[in-house]
Formats: sequence, structure tokens, C-alpha cells
Amino acid sequence: MSTFDVKQPFLQDVLRNIGNGSIQLPDFQRAWVWDDYHIRSIIASVSQSFPIGVVLALEADGIDIRFKTRVLEGVNSEYTNKNPEILILDGQQRLTALFQALMSGRPVSTRNTRGNDTLRYYFLDMEACVRNEIEREEAVLSCREDRRLQTVHGKIIDLHPIGDLLSINSEYINNMFPVDKIFDSAAWRREYSKHWDHDSDKIELFDEFEGEIIDRFKQYNIPVIQLHNETPKEAVCLVFEKVNTRGVTLTVFELLTASFAVDNFDLRDDWDSRFERMKVKFPVLAELESSNFLRSLTLLTTNANSETAISCTRRDILRLTLEDYKKWADHVEDGFVEAARFLHRQKIFNARDLPYQTHLVPLAAILTNLGDLAETKAVQQKIARWYWCGVLGEMYGAATDTRFANDLSEVTDWVKNTAKEPRTIQEANFQENRLPELRTRNGAAYKGVHALIMHDRKTMKCSDFRTAVPIDEKIYFDDNIDIHHIFPKAWCEKQDIKPNEYNSIINKTALAASTNRKIGSDAPSEYLSRIQNEAQIRQTTMDDILASHLICPNTLRNDDFCGFFKSRKEALLEAIEKAMGKKVIREGDDPQIHQHNRVR
Repeated sequence: MSTFDVKQPFLQDVLRNIGNGSIQLPDFQRAWVWDDYHIRSIIASVSQSFPIGVVLALEADGIDIRFKTRVLEGVNSEYTNKNPEILILDGQQRLTALFQALMSGRPVSTRNTRGNDTLRYYFLDMEACVRNEIEREEAVLSCREDRRLQTVHGKIIDLHPIGDLLSINSEYINNMFPVDKIFDSAAWRREYSKHWDHDSDKIELFDEFEGEIIDRFKQYNIPVIQLHNETPKEAVCLVFEKVNTRGVTLTVFELLTASFAVDNFDLRDDWDSRFERMKVKFPVLAELESSNFLRSLTLLTTNANSETAISCTRRDILRLTLEDYKKWADHVEDGFVEAARFLHRQKIFNARDLPYQTHLVPLAAILTNLGDLAETKAVQQKIARWYWCGVLGEMYGAATDTRFANDLSEVTDWVKNTAKEPRTIQEANFQENRLPELRTRNGAAYKGVHALIMHDRKTMKCSDFRTAVPIDEKIYFDDNIDIHHIFPKAWCEKQDIKPNEYNSIINKTALAASTNRKIGSDAPSEYLSRIQNEAQIRQTTMDDILASHLICPNTLRNDDFCGFFKSRKEALLEAIEKAMGKKVIREGDDPQIHQHNRVR
């Protein structure tokens, strides 16, 4: 069965229904943004019977979806509270431009070429239109608030006998037809004819203009795809995203915001206040998306409902009620705060270094679901193992909704010793030859290894080369800790070392910006000696610091890049094995052998 109809109503009927409030917008639609050029362009297109695109609409009468709605910009405010019959999903900018220019009876609120707000009146140069002397867009003229005309390129047009159109006689004298009289042109025509004392040439000009231009507007049909009122909410969201590729993408958050607004609850304000609290205290949450917050909340909502499967698909999110949101929102916020604290313990302090934003969704839900139980050391270790398997196994780069649902149930049951290891752990693996390939900080595994390098060691906490201060949350931000080359790039290039080797994560570590400046482009033996002397660090202490970065000190002191690369690669692989709780797949190994091979 079809879920939509295709209609071709007259443009003037559509605009009249916009003007009386029968056609409105769902409140999730973006604001009116078209500029003066786009308005002139669409007027020119209609005047030539050119297509201006399909309008997508939704029946509002008897609709199963409750949206807060609003009239289009420029519509009389008395229709604000009217229940609409039709909602526009795509075509707002085009219809608002045409309504304001042709039907509103007021100047059009738009923007000029500099992006500044302005009011404009629009006219058609009658002679230019019928004689085809110029391109049609240049025959559509824009008039400023002072009634001075401008060309499409912004050039002021000097009119005869005065330079503006402040009087209606000036319109007649210059054969400038006001666009807002298109659908009611009879009175203007009569006065125009009287002004010229019924001159036959002027009557002929208007006859041609009416047949060539005015009649085109009156007979213009606009194609409308109209969705039936039983269209489900998730379909509205999906369709809007597909057709509105050049506009602002409609997210489930925007659709839910419009739905909750009917009950006078502003979801955006609520989210903004929660997000502000979280990101100010925890920079690692600075890029948390509203949709991911809703995903976590939906996981917990469906988990609490014994009649539904755990899920957080688009459809499930759009089924959230305001009661669901109010019940779980505070708990979910606490869950993300706990997730941030967990990440800090994993040496992940800011959003840029977070391997996967999506990984926050199950992490926050799991911590919320476990509550106080998640605070114990044994449970933290289990969660950490699950987390690192997801990061280093690169498990969250593709479709993840199903994995999120599995993670919530499986990790929770595993933590409570009522189930086997979660599938994320079972399926994760890391191959030896993957490590040298990690070269750019955009990769999840690269970010993960960067964090592992900063982990505490049995002998010494990972410390900065120059200050010898352990890298924790405070030092990370105070000293501007970032990842830098150990064997400097410039030195490596002089030694003909290949970029794919010296740019590997194997040749990088976490250092303060000031320390990296001290390193410069010198050989390791030189900068180590200089740092030790300036900071008065004993060689044994420096050796311990290097070891805390999983670096063999002798390879640096001897400028032995090959020896360094080999030893550090092995040390990093051992750190990866410890984090994942399973063996790395070495060259020649069978991946299946390692599928459940725990590190002892």
C-alpha cells in the first residue's frame, strides 16, 4: 500500500493556505535563511514556468505524530494557534520566499550580499520581460527600503523622472510591476491604463506581460509528495534526511524535541544544560552528541522493559515518551560522568584522544546499570578489559546499534558472573603487523596505544622526560601533554629512515610541549644528555623515566633506531596483550587459535 500521494496544486492555492495557517511547519524545521539573490532567482524561474523542485508534505489532520508546529515566516500572527492541515517537511525556503514576495503584502525579510538583514520589495521590469532583452533573472528587480531599485548584481538603477519607487505613479512611469500584485493584478492594471490615458502601446505592453508572465504564475502547478497521516515517526525522520541533503539534517534529537514540545517540555534546553555541566568538568565529553545521550537512555529504557528487547535504533529512540526521558535522564547523565572518570583512569583525558565517541554509549549505559557495583576494583578491571578489546580490536567503527545492545546485557551479566565473556571480547583481536601501521592520530587504535603508553607501570608511573612528573589529569592539561616523536623526524630523514617507520606510533610517546621543544631535531643521545644536565636528572633516573614509556634506554643513548624500534614494538605488544587480556596474533599465527586465548 502506498504511504503517500503525488499532487500538483496551483501555486497560488498553496500560498493562500500558507497565509491562512492551513499549511505550517513542524517546529524542528530550521529558520528562514534565503538571501535576496535566491528570492529573485525563484521568482524568475516561476515566471518562465521552470520547475523549482518537489515539495514534501505530511498530512497533519488525524496525524499519529504529535509535533509542535509554527506558521511560516511572514504569516499573520493571528494564525499561530490554528491547527494545520498540512506540514511542510521539505520546501520551506522556496515556499517562504514565494509567499513573502507574492502574497504577504509586506516587504520581504531577507539578507543582502553581505549577509546583513534587510527588507526588500520585488518588481518585474515589464518591457524587459516581454521583449526578452536580458536574462529573466536580471528583469526581476530588488527594491531597498528607500525604494531604490537594484540589479541582480547590486547596482543601483536610476529611474525616471525620480530615482525611486516611493509613489505608485513612479511604478507606472517606469513600467515596474510589483510582484505582490501578481495574483490580484486587475486594480493595478486599471490604474496603469488610466495613468497612460489608455495609450494603446501601454495596453499592448500589459497584455503581453499578462500573457507571458502573470498567467504563468496563476497557472503554475507545484508538485507535492504528501505523506499520509499514519506515517510513522521514524519514517518522517528518514525521509526528511534523504530529501533535505542541502539543508540542516534532521536528527532523531530534533524530531524528539518537536514531539516533546507539544507537552511544553524543551528537550534542547534540557540537553544544553546537561551538556554544559558535563563538558566543563570533563573535557573528554566535550564532543558528546545529543543523539548518543539518547541512545544510552534508550538502551536503559528498553532494558528495564521486560516486554521489549534491548535496543537503541532510530525507531526505538523515537518511541521514547517524555516520561521515559524524565525517568532516566539524570541517571544517564551520572552514567556519562562515571564514564568520564573511568576514561581518566585509562589516561584518556580529552575528546580529541577518545578512540570512539560511539563507545561512550554502551559504557555510560553499563555503568548506569551496574550502579555502585561498578566502583569495585574487580569490576573496574573487567570493564577495562571489555573497553580495550573494543578499542584495540577496532570494533566500533561500523554499524554499532546491535553491538551496543549486546554490550549492555552481556557485560552486565559477565560482571555479575552469570554469563561468559561478552562477544566484544571474544571477537576482538590485534595483529602484530597492525602496530607499525598506526601513524595518524585519527585512528582509534592509534589513540588507544597512545593512552596505553601513559598507563602506570609496576616500577614507575609514566613521567615526562624533562620534569620527571608523572602524567596524570592535572599534568596532562597544565603541561600541554601531547604525542611526539622519540627519534625526531628531521633526524630520521637525515638517516634515510622511511616515513612509515618514524611516523609509526612505535616512535612516538606522550611528552609536554616544552619538553618536545627541548628535543628539537637532535639525535636522542644529544637531547637526553642536554635534558639531564639542564634538569639535573641522574642517568639512572632518566633510564627509569624512559622505561616508564616502554623505551629501552640504551637504544636511545646509542642512537640505534632499529634496535629501538624492535624492542619498543615488542613492549607495546605486551602492553596491548595486558589491556585486552589475550594474546596478540603474531605473523604466521592462526587467528582462530587466539580467539579465546587469555593472557595468564
